[in-house]
Amino acid sequence: MSNESTVQFSEREALLFHSEGRPGKIEIIASKPMATQRDLALAYSPGVAVPVLAIAEDPATAYDYTAKGNLVAVISNGTAILGLGNLGALASKPVMEGKAVLFKRFADVDSIDIELKTEDVQRFIDAVELMEPSFGGINLEDIKAPECFIIEQTLREKMNIPVFHDDQHGTAIIAAAGLINAAFLTGRAMKDLTVVVNGAGAASIACTELIKAMGVPGDQVIMCDSKGVIYQGRTEGMNQWKSAHAVVTDKRTLAEALDGADVFMGLSVKGAVTQDMVRKMAPKPIIFAMANPDPEITPPEAMAARPDAIVATGRSDYPNQVNNVLGFPFIFRGALDVRATGINDAMKIAAAEALAALARQQVPEEVALAYGVQHSFGPEYIIPAPFDPRLMEVVPVAVAKAAMDSGVATKPILDVEAYRQELRARLNPTTSVLTLAYEGARARPKRVLFAEGEEEVVLRAAIAFKDGGYGVPVLVGRDDVPDRLRALGVTDPESYELHNSRISPLVPRMVDFLYERLQRRGYLRRDCERMINQDRNIFGAVLLQLGEADAMITGTTRTYAHALREVRRVIDPKAGETSCGIHVLVGRSHTVFLADTMVNERPNPEQLADIAEQTASVARKMGHEPRVAFLSYSTFGNPAGSWLDNVRAAVKILDSRQVGFEYEGEMPPDVALNPKQLANYPFARLSGPANVLVMPGLQSANISAKLLRELGGDAVIGPMLVGMEKSVQIATMSSTASELVTLAVLAAGGIAR
Repeated sequence: MSNESTVQFSEREALLFHSEGRPGKIEIIASKPMATQRDLALAYSPGVAVPVLAIAEDPATAYDYTAKGNLVAVISNGTAILGLGNLGALASKPVMEGKAVLFKRFADVDSIDIELKTEDVQRFIDAVELMEPSFGGINLEDIKAPECFIIEQTLREKMNIPVFHDDQHGTAIIAAAGLINAAFLTGRAMKDLTVVVNGAGAASIACTELIKAMGVPGDQVIMCDSKGVIYQGRTEGMNQWKSAHAVVTDKRTLAEALDGADVFMGLSVKGAVTQDMVRKMAPKPIIFAMANPDPEITPPEAMAARPDAIVATGRSDYPNQVNNVLGFPFIFRGALDVRATGINDAMKIAAAEALAALARQQVPEEVALAYGVQHSFGPEYIIPAPFDPRLMEVVPVAVAKAAMDSGVATKPILDVEAYRQELRARLNPTTSVLTLAYEGARARPKRVLFAEGEEEVVLRAAIAFKDGGYGVPVLVGRDDVPDRLRALGVTDPESYELHNSRISPLVPRMVDFLYERLQRRGYLRRDCERMINQDRNIFGAVLLQLGEADAMITGTTRTYAHALREVRRVIDPKAGETSCGIHVLVGRSHTVFLADTMVNERPNPEQLADIAEQTASVARKMGHEPRVAFLSYSTFGNPAGSWLDNVRAAVKILDSRQVGFEYEGEMPPDVALNPKQLANYPFARLSGPANVLVMPGLQSANISAKLLRELGGDAVIGPMLVGMEKSVQIATMSSTASELVTLAVLAAGGIAR
């Protein structure tokens, strides 16, 4: 798979990620109620007999009464695991679980991993074929060549559901999309391209077959392997799949083949291409160096030799990443939705053309901000960004249309626009924005201060923050912090910036700053000296104020209220704003922002209006159009009560401010969130369920947030502290290292501010 990332982490962190809590990365959750005896009777005996008989009478109804139509098996025998080789079926399970997670995350496709303990091709084929009734599609993965060709081809012939070997076709489709755009930018037609493919494995052969299907003449494609050019008449190291792409030529080496060639497509080994080879290519050469993890030639090397080149690799730290995640989730999504009997060349070409067309469109603001540049179509942007939220809509539609046009769809889509809407509703935009926030942090790394640098969970977060390339961790702690880092597997603890109040040369300046700030609040200079020397939160907050970091994380050793009091001795709310705490509840297809959950005990009308605006701003940054509900026990005055005046006044204040989002109140949660309940009040100004809930007071807000965290099914981000003049976040005492890293990324990126 060409989805190499530059994110770094320790072996310990990777093992902890997979082992903490529930081992592994996937679980099965019932999609129907299972609380009562009646629920169980409907789900199993005797109720299950009804769909059993219906399916027996009409097998097509299995898609209506079971999960088959949205279920893909990810299957491997572990003979070619990533770049690690033949490590066996069991060792491949973490990879296959990961592939299942990607299916769900990117395209809402349910997936289960299956590892088959056999290297016998026929036994593998027989095992997979027998599972056809269970699944809507089969994703083959990490199977070595040439066996993978036989397995896929045979299963495609035997099975009446999509069978797709992603190691072959995923790379081919993304590379083809890039080639379409590179040819366009260099003024070439596909029929005129001369192409050299280096490597004769599964992905190389798939790339070759696909570009030929898209119009590149077969006699204009030269394939090379480790022994040189694959030419007609060669016998050494040949097989039927290589022979299918042998050409008549007197060229025998990769260097000779590249002389005058328009395109290089490499899926071979690091360093296979030299600068001299690149210099001899045709004007405006197109170089796809996709060896994993290190390319045949790096983009800087290629561009130094030929500044007119367009270069793509499989890595995320260079432009034009050929990343399989752009393809397989969305290709299966479209194929499943029309109940396709297979994935044919027409569907692959449609996916490639859709990806190419998407790269030519203006990039959404959230994607551009995340990657640190205003992406626009050109030599350094010929392939869409992997986390572009439009992928879910564009690629499945193209694949579904191609399936219908080519006659393999058994359930055609009659209303394409309705299908687009359905696709948009399948995924929660928050997940894309969070991913983009991480990408943005890597594009624009910041200095984040971890105020509790002696705690293991904080050190693990700091290590992950640094190794992930998200920024520079600035640690506050004592002399033993380097030893603690070593114990966590860090080999170079001296590379971590550490501030120790006992020896820091900044202490006199810090004391001066704090005393000037607090002297008219009854604090003596020695009080400020003691706080700087003994209180890590105040020490850290002053460092932040003095510009030693861009953001600060604390909270794992003190209660939130205690930590907030200490931070606010040093850092004020933004001028004219009300600071508040926001819990973000993230479900599969929805996000709800709950405020103020941490700061203001009983906010007045002005504060409530400010909180609404602050939270609406965060919602927008996270990809949502805000619909604000001011919550209450009362529904528009029924029953009456003394708490209603503040809410009603806050609504009037927003009226006067003419804010650019929907808001309404007072209302209870069921009216705010349930469209059927809201329909009873046709005068209400919300066009749909609220996604920003402004609570009337801290007691109800904090209790609700903590109840939802402990009992609810949604993931919870936060609390996020917003409205402060500096970017500071206070975590909860139970926060994990992963949660601390997320807060650090959001704080550094300005989303949580």
